[in-house]
Amino acid sequence: MKAWLDDLINEKVELQIAPLIDVVFLLLIYFMVSSSLKRSEADLSMSLPSAVAQTQELKMPDEQIIEVLANGHIVLNDREYTDPNKADLEDLERTLTRYREASALMNTPAMITIAAEDNSLHERVIDVLNACAGAQITSVTFGSAE
Repeated sequence: MKAWLDDLINEKVELQIAPLIDVVFLLLIYFMVSSSLKRSEADLSMSLPSAVAQTQELKMPDEQIIEVLANGHIVLNDREYTDPNKADLEDLERTLTRYREASALMNTPAMITIAAEDNSLHERVIDVLNACAGAQITSVTFGSAE
């Protein structure tokens, strides 16, 4: 028995490569048959969104009036921005950006008038100016609040 065990230990073990190649080719054929081909992107018919021509004339206001009240509130189109942490000024900037884009589509300049009360905080006026700058509106004038 010991001789048989010694022969087994001394026998050289070889890796059979032919069956491995057969298995690889069978797997390759399986995946080629079971896969589905996608249409190339050039064949897809799609239309990207673009600016839509107006069929009816849209009346855009000549200017937007932003009121800065004495209590620190900012009012634009009957909407008040009252957050003392200035978190709602991003919403004001988005609204002004939409106004600028709509004005550009109508080929009219986007104009803003800031109407600040006499005893309003200067910081809130600067916040409105920063929102106008963020919305890339350059036509800003000052008026008086009624």
